[in-house]
Amino acid sequence: MAEICPFRGVHYNQTLLKDWASVICPVYDIVSPQQQQELYQRNEYNFVRLEFGRDLPQDTATDNKYTRAAATLERWLRQGILVTDAQPAIYLYDQHFTHQGQEYQRRSLIVRVRAEEWDRMVVRPHESTMAEPKTDRLSLLWTIQANTSAILALYEDRDQQMATLLRDQARDKPLLELKSVNGDGHRVWAITESEAINRITARLADQPLYIADGHHRYESALNYRRQRRAADLSPSPDAPYNFVMMTLVEFADPGLLILPPHRLVRGIPKSTLGEFRAKLKVFFTIEEWPLKTPGVWARLDALPKVKNENRLVLFGLDTENLYLLRLPDPAAVSQMMPYFHSELYKKLDVSITDHVLLEELLALSRDQEKTSLAYSYDRQEAVNRVLNQEYQLAFLLNPIKPETVKAIADVGDKMPRKSTYFYPKVPAGLIVNRLV
Repeated sequence: MAEICPFRGVHYNQTLLKDWASVICPVYDIVSPQQQQELYQRNEYNFVRLEFGRDLPQDTATDNKYTRAAATLERWLRQGILVTDAQPAIYLYDQHFTHQGQEYQRRSLIVRVRAEEWDRMVVRPHESTMAEPKTDRLSLLWTIQANTSAILALYEDRDQQMATLLRDQARDKPLLELKSVNGDGHRVWAITESEAINRITARLADQPLYIADGHHRYESALNYRRQRRAADLSPSPDAPYNFVMMTLVEFADPGLLILPPHRLVRGIPKSTLGEFRAKLKVFFTIEEWPLKTPGVWARLDALPKVKNENRLVLFGLDTENLYLLRLPDPAAVSQMMPYFHSELYKKLDVSITDHVLLEELLALSRDQEKTSLAYSYDRQEAVNRVLNQEYQLAFLLNPIKPETVKAIADVGDKMPRKSTYFYPKVPAGLIVNRLV
């Protein structure tokens, strides 16, 4: 199924850049304008200049953030700021991070993967995409001709043979090692020995890959490949534009952390809010949990799971209580979902929130989403933003499990946008995959 290949990665030259941790940056879709400016100022070689450059008032068709990124890449290569490895490699990558006081390690492989159309089911999505980010990433691909950040995808290692192989490879000295400015740790090994590469590629060749994060980048890679092939007088199946860089993580990896994107809503008319509680009672059983109860979050988390029951938390009907919403019969609201979605889709907390609570009961239209809907990955922050009157309501979701990501992709369906947040995102600037 999946065709995995080693490649000659491009990365920062640690002999020239002693403060290497200050030059990697977050992936483009989580960089705010304020953070973008800070990254520009942090280091003159910060990777944000390639991953997500600034728009300028004087930009033209021939001088813009994409052409500047391409020129910067070539200049850094000439200056030796960036270097290209001499041998093709599969890169073993350990990312160390902390979340809510707990330490994690996520182990992955950075590889080239042959880009396959969705209908072949070799690479499988689990979320829908939007047009604007794909246009941006495609423009960057055409000018820079490189993958600046890796798509995060998942694979299965049922008998743990891959885990054993990678554990052996991690005994060697890392190619790259650093702690970033926020305290996360990064260690990268270059696997160049042919037997080890063959064992890795063989283990992955008989199974599909599941995109966890980077749907827009993958669809942009598909569009780039189509356009390059159409313009190529003698297209080769092994041309670099047929491949895309991915970071592959095993489904059962203990560092695979998925956060729920909680929904924050504002702009709802008072009359609609006034009717909301009564509408909820038609479908949900509602329990009040005083917000100031000691250990309220732990107690909610410890509630026993009830089979086939959906459960989520609402805050904002008043400032004193959390409201536990139980949906004992998901079939009762299935007719409010788009008919073409699977039964699994219709039972997801996020689907019920988006289609039933937001669209049907609160009458939130797609046109209102940009101004009325926001997301938070921390439930206390979401509650605080309601308490501060920035938003009216917070819908606090349960995290999606990795096996649910696989199941929804296997039936050819996609979750609503912003259903998962794989934390932390793989940073940009560790390894670059050139497409020339």
